[in-house]
Amino acid sequence: MPEMSLKDSIMTSLNAQEPWPDNVKLFQPYEVEQILLPDNASCLAVQAFLKMCNLPFEVEMRWNAEFMSPSGRVPFIKCGAFVVSELEPIVQFAANKGVSLCGRLTTEEKAEMRAYMSLITNVLVNAELYISWVDNDTFNAVTRVRNASVYPWPLGWLQTRSKRNNVIKRLKALHWYDKTLDQVLADVEQCCNSLSQRLGERDYFFGTPTPLDALAYGHMRALLSATGPKAINMIKPITSCLLKHLMRMTNLTQIPLTVS
Repeated sequence: MPEMSLKDSIMTSLNAQEPWPDNVKLFQPYEVEQILLPDNASCLAVQAFLKMCNLPFEVEMRWNAEFMSPSGRVPFIKCGAFVVSELEPIVQFAANKGVSLCGRLTTEEKAEMRAYMSLITNVLVNAELYISWVDNDTFNAVTRVRNASVYPWPLGWLQTRSKRNNVIKRLKALHWYDKTLDQVLADVEQCCNSLSQRLGERDYFFGTPTPLDALAYGHMRALLSATGPKAINMIKPITSCLLKHLMRMTNLTQIPLTVS
């Protein structure tokens, strides 16, 4: 692991010294007309994590949120002088300020939690990208319309084509592009079953709320609110165990439901 640079060391020190401000903004695409399934899952997961930590923030919707993000992905937060995108970096950013949901976990449990978070990223995120951008029925009925909705013609068409090419390139590198829809759905079902087995009869995956709960909640809720001709196929693998967890997390976070 490379040594931390002087600049990184100074920035980390400043981050730890400054308390969480009251004017933190979370930037994401427009929910009603623009946001797509994978981004919706990510935004809901980050919102849930911040709510679970009782960290104040305000949602700021921008049509160009992904282009404002330092990683090119949403959501991202602006916290004082810092701009941080995506769940895991935001979790670490909060931890650097002394705010963590993992204080009760053992070293082994933290490693297991990270493994399940990787499972969600490697399966559910890729499946959501596949359904949104590779499946032609969903692409034409939902993705193309929503993604281009905030751009004038022909910019919307060009941007959508470029983004689709980039997603396909990513899925090809991860060996997901050549999968059939049935194979993708089988992977989703196996992932949901693995999560259900870990959750069991517990209220939360490790007995107390952790970032894994926020991530699972974000994806389950996004899948249940998804639209399009294949949406029902993505919902079917969600188990009753995960549905109960979703309801519990909804009550915990109090995130209002927005119908796409």
